[in-house]
Amino acid sequence: MGVSGSGKSTVAAMVAEQVGWEFAEGDAMHPPANVDKMHAGTPLTDEDRWPWLDVVAAWIRGHLDAGTNGVVTCSALKRSYRDVLRAPGVVFVHVAGDGALIEQRMSQRSGHFMPTSLLQSQLATLEPPQPDEAHVTIAADRTPEAESAEVVERLGLVTIPRA
Repeated sequence: MGVSGSGKSTVAAMVAEQVGWEFAEGDAMHPPANVDKMHAGTPLTDEDRWPWLDVVAAWIRGHLDAGTNGVVTCSALKRSYRDVLRAPGVVFVHVAGDGALIEQRMSQRSGHFMPTSLLQSQLATLEPPQPDEAHVTIAADRTPEAESAEVVERLGLVTIPRA
């Protein structure tokens, strides 16, 4: 979880690969209307987000019900959003970083629908996880390799050997 540009997708994909779990990109679960809205530079409202969060939550619950592990990205900016996603066994990994660094990262990426102009609205919306929420917070100020290694270590995950 984290604001757009924090590196959550890159880190999540690396963690999933290291531990052999399925990975899903939450942005790919947005309905076209949400993508169009963000692409146009309009921040999403709670009403825009609820159906999307339900889709992400269904992915999570499907894995929990099947007894399979997975990693899914989702901004999960507010506690109320995380409440939709929360379930026994779910741990949020908050990739947190300095706004200027995240803005720099966003300006260097291509092909993403989220414009840099929406970063401030995401930072203003962000409610970091609280102590009573199952989570770890990592700093988005290193290489994705270092950040993903920290996630694996802090969560006590077992990596699969590489051939």
